[in-house]
Amino acid sequence: MEGKPIKPHHLVVGLGVGIALFTVASGVVPLFTEFEDESSQTREVFENIPGAVKLAFYTVVPIVLVVGAFFFSHRVKNWQRGTPDNRRTSADNVKRRLADFRAGVYMQTLLREKGAGLMHSLIYFPFLVLLGVTTTLEVNHQLPDGAKFLHGGVYKGYSAVGDIAGALFVVGVVWAILRRYGPPAMRPYRIRTKSKPEHALILGVFLTIGVTGFMAEAYRIALEGRPDFEKWSVIGYPLSGLFDSGNNSGWHQAWWVAHVLAFVAFVLLVPLTMLRHMFTSPLNMYLRDRDRPKGAMKPMPNLMETELESFGASTIEDFTWKQLLDTDACTMCGRCTSVCPANATGKPLDPREIVLKTGEVMAATGSPVVTPPLSVDADITISANSVFERITSEEVWACTTCKACDEICPVNIEILDKILDMRRYLSLMESDFPTELGAAYRSMENSGNPWGMSQSERADWAKDLDGITVIDGGDPFEAEYLYWVGCAGSFDDKNKKVTQSMAKLMQRSGIDFAILGPSENCTGDPARRSGNEYIFQMLAMQNVETLNTMGVRKIITQCPHCFNTLANEYPQLGGHYEVVHHSQFLETLISSGRLDMTGARLDERVVYHDSCYLGRHNDVYLAPRKVLGSLAGIQLVEAERNGTKGMCCGAGGARMWMEETIGTKVNDERSRELIDTHADRIATACPFCYVMMDDGVKGHGVEEDTVRVTDIAMTVLEAVEAGERSVVESRLVPVGDFSWSSDSSGGDGAARAGVPTLDRDEAIEVGELAPDQAAAEHPPASEPAPEVEAEHPPASEPAPEVEAEHPPASEPAPEVEAEAAGSAPESADLTDDSDAPTQAEPPAVTGLTVVPATGDPDPISEIRSMSPADAVRLNELGITTFAQIAALDDASIEALEEALELPGRIRRFNWVGQAKLLMNQE
Repeated sequence: MEGKPIKPHHLVVGLGVGIALFTVASGVVPLFTEFEDESSQTREVFENIPGAVKLAFYTVVPIVLVVGAFFFSHRVKNWQRGTPDNRRTSADNVKRRLADFRAGVYMQTLLREKGAGLMHSLIYFPFLVLLGVTTTLEVNHQLPDGAKFLHGGVYKGYSAVGDIAGALFVVGVVWAILRRYGPPAMRPYRIRTKSKPEHALILGVFLTIGVTGFMAEAYRIALEGRPDFEKWSVIGYPLSGLFDSGNNSGWHQAWWVAHVLAFVAFVLLVPLTMLRHMFTSPLNMYLRDRDRPKGAMKPMPNLMETELESFGASTIEDFTWKQLLDTDACTMCGRCTSVCPANATGKPLDPREIVLKTGEVMAATGSPVVTPPLSVDADITISANSVFERITSEEVWACTTCKACDEICPVNIEILDKILDMRRYLSLMESDFPTELGAAYRSMENSGNPWGMSQSERADWAKDLDGITVIDGGDPFEAEYLYWVGCAGSFDDKNKKVTQSMAKLMQRSGIDFAILGPSENCTGDPARRSGNEYIFQMLAMQNVETLNTMGVRKIITQCPHCFNTLANEYPQLGGHYEVVHHSQFLETLISSGRLDMTGARLDERVVYHDSCYLGRHNDVYLAPRKVLGSLAGIQLVEAERNGTKGMCCGAGGARMWMEETIGTKVNDERSRELIDTHADRIATACPFCYVMMDDGVKGHGVEEDTVRVTDIAMTVLEAVEAGERSVVESRLVPVGDFSWSSDSSGGDGAARAGVPTLDRDEAIEVGELAPDQAAAEHPPASEPAPEVEAEHPPASEPAPEVEAEHPPASEPAPEVEAEAAGSAPESADLTDDSDAPTQAEPPAVTGLTVVPATGDPDPISEIRSMSPADAVRLNELGITTFAQIAALDDASIEALEEALELPGRIRRFNWVGQAKLLMNQE
């Protein structure tokens, strides 16, 4: 018959027994070997300690070590009550695991808050050094005479290191006492609200270890007559001068025994109090790496096929063993509470309490019962193995799933997972969820979106745009990218502007994309984050089937919630795609030059609000900032809380569809922080954040002309279009703005347009003209010049000469670059002047194909970035209508850009698209 398998708690007991046996052996072996160090500069182990006391030491300490291990094994046995969780170490994750472990034991995570990190470092690292000092002494004690090394210079260095470490340890402990029990200014709120008697006991034991160690050392040095080599004991030697060397034997023994008893108390406190985190926290950090992405929830089996009778977590056995280990790894520091937006705005949620209360239920229902993670009031009783004995549904539903608690936890406790698993139980098993959330559930189930809008309206945002391809869900997908618009981008009036802006930017960049329109369902994020796995799977499986059938591979999203779900959770259901958020995509387009940012400018002070599902769930922080930073003139500022510490907008975790009736609204709190930066604009990269921040700003009575809220796509498009308008306007002069005078070539309007002001008698030589200018602005000199009303002085006066603008009539007209043209307003119609010269046949341009013109000429100069001179030149080429421009193919556009000497401009400003829009307006 096979024996029982070895469990983790058996290993803990075995480890304790092994250490105890080693301790016993270290005391027994020297009785037989009698190795002694004959050096005059060393110390004797157990000097001045009677044999009976040594026997007690080697009897009591091993027993205490076994008892401590036995108590600790009970806690490990509790973790084993949890469900499986794959945290195995493999070749793929071992480096990440070691890096996480190193970050913990090196205090890197604690040092995120410098005060607490430095204080803990002063306790932790010196404690390890002191442990090493003691171990080194015992190792040297076991070595043969010729192998002993703790003498002479080595012993002096050993003494100095031990005393310095001990001094730092005492400083750290005193600092910890002041942080918990000192003046209010030194005590963080999160610390003083959770101080328990066991904290005083732990700190008292630590202080006793440090003080008794120095006192025992000082009396030993005094007994030895204070030899010179002991001066390297930089604390013990000065203290020894306070004591008489003649009558100190008893005092030395008393302090030595007190020191040993303090160590015994420490060993017993480890498994019984929060001091256990010295061992459980590094273990928890080592186990951080898991088999799912950071932003993904724990997968569940297909609810249509599973035989499970209960879903989510309500009892201790419903949680994973790693989630139960979390409760014993918690340091009770309260950092999670300090960054929770729900807690900060008066909601009942306290992330630290979620961990501690789960641990309390686990401890009270264990076999055997163990101490809770932190001592609790005597009147708190637990009668059943359900976390809802201690946790209310109000706490669970107050969470915005922003992940701030997980991100700041110095020991990598996964708090959000516990809350989401409890939501699954409340939603699926108890139907215990906010009433208004039920309406969102019905809308997602019946209409495919939480807004309850008709799916037929999903692509309505594109009605005013040309060139948007809507693909039916059953057709093969031939575009390079699928633009996943999302529910907010499709139905919310504010976010439709974001969708349109992003589509225009992609069109400008020449991106081949299409949308699903009515075939696109909600990704299911609101359902899953609120615990309704059934609706999530219904929507997600339908989307995955659609995308896989069509052959979609690359997806662009503008909603971080869609981005997170498609990228991190759809693979659980067989949907594997390359998903990119629009902030990342815009960054790539800008950095690669595909999106022309020439002239894009925004002379504003802008603050960016971090989206939780883009930032903390997926570590995308720089992309949106780089996009905004690419705009000339912009002044980017940061809110007090930003990046990993940014505050949630309050809409995540399906809170977008729940009423907020307790305390301050989260979006009001966050928008106030952003307003306080004195920014002209708040930039967002999430549809929920856009809505919440816009509502929050308006809720504070701040008008849009003072602080605007826009998505980064809207911001970029606005800056690009403003830059284009600025370029065009700088080159155009209104016809009526030339006030000719007797001594100048032009008035104020001409000067603003850059026309040089010359004395009318000044001679202009033909040779001064640029040789590469084309005759695009004026007709040939051999033909009569067209008359333009109000643009030239009366015929009785000689026309003023303008450098590089009007050549002498006897010379052929030099060509002028189209960009330099500016003698007529942008909307001027230069195509139907009855006096304009005509040509029998348009000049031939290689590669240019022009469809015949039908009907009257159109005012083609209304196309943005087309100057009046460009319009004249197009007329000469036989292009007089919007329809002809709209019909240009790629080869014709290339030929036309070369003929007009406008490299890239026709494509960049999309003359074809503009012509189509103007045709529709006509």
